[in-house]
Amino acid sequence: MRIGLLTEGGYPYVSGDARLWCDRLVRGLGQHEFDIYALSRSERQEDEGWIELPSQVSRVRTAPLWTAGDDGVVYGRRARRRFTECYGELVAALCAGGTGGVGGAQQPSGDSSGESGEVCASEADRFSSALYGLAELARDEGGLVGALRSERAVRVLERACRAPGTLRPAREARVPDLLAVAAHLEHALRPLSLDWYEDDGLGSADLCHAASGGAAALPGLLARHFFDVPLLVTEYGVRLRTHYLASGVGPTAEAAPSVRALLAAFHGRLAAEVYRRAACVTPGNAHARRWQERCGADRAKVRTVYPGMDASHFAEVGEAPECTDPDTLVWVGRIEPAKDLMSLLHAFAEVRKEEPKTRLRIVGAAVGAEGEAYLGHCKALAAQLFPDEAEGPHTVGDNPVSFEEIGGPEAPTVAEAYASGAVTVLSSVVEGFPISLVEAMFCGRATVSTDVGAVVEVIGGTGLVVPPRNPRALAEACVTLLRDPERRARLGAAARARALELFTVEQNIAAFHGIYLEIVSHCPVNRVALDRTGEPLPFAVPAEAHLPGRWTGPVARVAARGGPGWAAGPPVRETAPARAASSVVARAAAEGAR
Repeated sequence: MRIGLLTEGGYPYVSGDARLWCDRLVRGLGQHEFDIYALSRSERQEDEGWIELPSQVSRVRTAPLWTAGDDGVVYGRRARRRFTECYGELVAALCAGGTGGVGGAQQPSGDSSGESGEVCASEADRFSSALYGLAELARDEGGLVGALRSERAVRVLERACRAPGTLRPAREARVPDLLAVAAHLEHALRPLSLDWYEDDGLGSADLCHAASGGAAALPGLLARHFFDVPLLVTEYGVRLRTHYLASGVGPTAEAAPSVRALLAAFHGRLAAEVYRRAACVTPGNAHARRWQERCGADRAKVRTVYPGMDASHFAEVGEAPECTDPDTLVWVGRIEPAKDLMSLLHAFAEVRKEEPKTRLRIVGAAVGAEGEAYLGHCKALAAQLFPDEAEGPHTVGDNPVSFEEIGGPEAPTVAEAYASGAVTVLSSVVEGFPISLVEAMFCGRATVSTDVGAVVEVIGGTGLVVPPRNPRALAEACVTLLRDPERRARLGAAARARALELFTVEQNIAAFHGIYLEIVSHCPVNRVALDRTGEPLPFAVPAEAHLPGRWTGPVARVAARGGPGWAAGPPVRETAPARAASSVVARAAAEGAR
């Protein structure tokens, strides 16, 4: 089958999010054809280029999400009226009260608790109708960029905010707030103006697979709307949750309450629409699944698929006996405030009181300026808590805490970093899917972790879990394992067995292969194979097309919904639209024409 893989700031770019996961998925499902539709996040990302793509990738179409030039489209009177109606309905749905806060919108009383609830069906339908109305307008007229940037859009937004019954934050929006919201909506709705929604684009796919929610899933919604192509949404980090977390930091934190409320309402409405229209939603863990169900995902359509990781890098360490240094704790990860290394250092001070020979190795690199500053604070705290102490008058003092990076002489690889310690520690206060914890499990190491994100789900009883921001509990758990080597070995063996069963690349690929077949069998795309005169071709596909491989020749024309047909042929890797149809599509069309 032909899969339209939708990404935002990810695959196939070198610096993309979820790059490894997407690449492993595409390479592991070599029996399918993949068309990549990628939204880039920055000019730098585009300049860095793509990773090497496998042969099953037929073509790649990209579009910049970070910029959009003037499309030069000038609307006539009728088009302007359509835009005013559709855009007005969309922003009115964001300003309306009684949503229960699913979109992050506040209640009319001004409560900003952000508690989720059931979306009002009428407002959800109002938002979706307006969204698809704008998409149809963009398809008919050639784009929306100019209209979304126009003064008309700001006036429509202001009128919706001032209407009776709107949320109090919306009523209090000032002109700068309206301009900020309008600019954000223009940015978020840029995918509506793309030229991907044609018969030779997303219309030729048998299935759209969005590698994340938000902007990446928006083209999948339109492919479903225009061509009935089923949509699969995978979220290893819920985009709506990411928006909520980001609203408290960075430039958004300085925005007015009205701006934050309206933007949260938009992202909440979009997430609810994606979950409602998707044929299947695959969260990466139960933590993400709860978010999705809270935001309107039908439990019957949600299937948890754990991220797949390559266990071969850790096989040698995992199959080896316990490390030779039983007095070392190891922490591995990105150094940033969310990892709460401050609590870890205070906990280690308590550990040293009970086990004076214990050492702590912090292995990781700082992320950005904030990470560098946090690393400096951690080093200063370590120097304060553990002044260099010499064992005798003729020896040099040494600090029991070391800060290292992967690639150094003491930790040349990630696996060797885990191998250097008896216990691996995770001290985070915010965590999604704990990759470092799974890596430690692959290495057969006993773990002590804080109860955040999907930690308990991943550990499953094979490690010790303590409350976050509790140095004393963290210290007691570490001391318990340091003093009991038999228990460490038992927990490490159980952790490795669990990781190999649930978190490998193989199980991830097998799960998605089954989901692909299940979705397509229940939601086939109806197409008609035509000859050059427009007559049906019941035998348009040669017999070789039923065998694995690329046997199909340019012999048929495929049309969807009465649109123009394009010659079917071998897949071509290119960045421009490729006019090709998969053998599965042609076969389904031929059967439908009989």
